[in-house]
Amino acid sequence: MDRTEQFLKELTETPGVSGYESQVRALMRRYLEPVATIAQDRIGSIIGKRVGQSKSPRVMLVGHMDEIGFMVRHITKEGFIKFQPLGGWWDQVLLGQRVTLKTCQGDVTGIIGAKPPHLLPKDERDKVVEKKDMYIDIGATSKEEVAEAGVRVGDPIIPVSEFTVLANPQTYMAKALDNRVGCALAVQALERLAQDQHPNTLYAVGTVMEEVGLRGAKTTAHVVEPDVAIVLEVDICGDVPGIKDEESAVKLGAGPSMLVFDARMIPNLKLRDLVIATAEELEIPLQFSSMSGGATDGGMVHLHNEGVPAVVIGVPTRHIHSHAAIMHRQDYDRALDLIVALVKKLDESTVKDLVI
Repeated sequence: MDRTEQFLKELTETPGVSGYESQVRALMRRYLEPVATIAQDRIGSIIGKRVGQSKSPRVMLVGHMDEIGFMVRHITKEGFIKFQPLGGWWDQVLLGQRVTLKTCQGDVTGIIGAKPPHLLPKDERDKVVEKKDMYIDIGATSKEEVAEAGVRVGDPIIPVSEFTVLANPQTYMAKALDNRVGCALAVQALERLAQDQHPNTLYAVGTVMEEVGLRGAKTTAHVVEPDVAIVLEVDICGDVPGIKDEESAVKLGAGPSMLVFDARMIPNLKLRDLVIATAEELEIPLQFSSMSGGATDGGMVHLHNEGVPAVVIGVPTRHIHSHAAIMHRQDYDRALDLIVALVKKLDESTVKDLVI
């Protein structure tokens, strides 16, 4: 296991659902402190600053720390836990999955359940169970037992899924790849550039609460006051059964991607073209993606003050927003090379010229 693989393992196995990112922040701080000056906003996002050959332009690399998860919403008198989703969950992926409740007395393990199919009439058996009808079972038989275990309303609930190297050793499966991949890219890009020259001041930012409304992106933009932003994300693979190329042509292992459209942002066109040109120079295959049903931290950052030229670079990932997603290491490494090369080009005159 090399350093990058170890870093991804640590990041993905660290719990940090939206609003509860402190352990992820501590891990990012540990990696950033040797190479950056550390700051935080007042809602928990972390910012690593590295001054290069010039104080300006200010280049912001953004990855969100939070993963999707749940929160304890209600405890029934029989000892079952009703939950509030944090982020977008698809009902089909939930039943039978293990979860960890982070309580004042330590971790408590549970499983997501629903009314047994054996007791359902046939017409109900064929329907998808909705989240509102599910519960978490920790093996308790009363509300009092749940309280004795330390579980309280408001406690965070984290999916259980360890980092796993798959049969192809270049592919990794883990929870929270969305978006610990972006956090890792931001940190490792700054680490690489700390050993080299860059004509700007670089900020590696881990934001909070992206999955519930791009909240940390808004506050960190006020702290950094970026002149240009590169949002680092996972991207949705379209190479699984049932998806046509016209819906998504993004494939695992075929290179990093660039988002040309999402529900909250169209990238700066000159910055988009600079990404394309840089990928071509490095002979990095670049895939193109659009997403009409979602957004990234760029949706908030690019509207800061008078506006910030921004673009999203992604690592193609299968099965995001579930207990376990799959990424390809080569896509990650190529994305990192592309980001580092791009930052080196972002001098004062280049960034000024990005304004359309």
